[in-house]
Amino acid sequence: MKSVCVFCGSNPGNDPVYAAGATAMGVEIAKRGLTLVYGGGAVGLMGIVANAALEAGARVHGVIPRALREKEIGHNGLSELEVVDTMHVRKARMAELSDGFIAMPGGIGTFEELFEIWTWAQLGIHAKPLAFLNVAGFYDPLATFLDNTVEAGFLKQTHRAMTITDTEPATLLDRMEQYVPTATVKWVAKEEV
Repeated sequence: MKSVCVFCGSNPGNDPVYAAGATAMGVEIAKRGLTLVYGGGAVGLMGIVANAALEAGARVHGVIPRALREKEIGHNGLSELEVVDTMHVRKARMAELSDGFIAMPGGIGTFEELFEIWTWAQLGIHAKPLAFLNVAGFYDPLATFLDNTVEAGFLKQTHRAMTITDTEPATLLDRMEQYVPTATVKWVAKEEV
């Protein structure tokens, strides 16, 4: 991996532990000489992870839609801030620039980005690692929900196993480096349609 995309909140959350996790993630990305790719905002966890990476010497490439540049307060201190026309272009561009993806705590925008990139992996559009930095158990309820989705027959275990979850940035990135993509298999059998 040469670059990693981080999806995270444009808010900092109510507990300082989330900001600490974002700082640790940014520092670890820089320590490894990776480029941080993210949504280009200067606020919330987005700004925190970007600032931590920059301060530790990383190259940081932000991608932000023109319409959100003011709302998310586009970060003007990045190595590169790319302003695009739409959210669709933003996500496609971040995927193109990244060798792996990390979801940190965030809201529905983070979830939407995460699930879209996961769907692309399921469909075989990419074979890049997708990981959750599970700060303070933030993603524990989602893990339970996803396991229930497998149990209910709406998600194959092989697709559930495409994700990596860890609580520490260093071990998370180690595991991403060692990721071996599973062969993409049909998610619906012909006789089921």
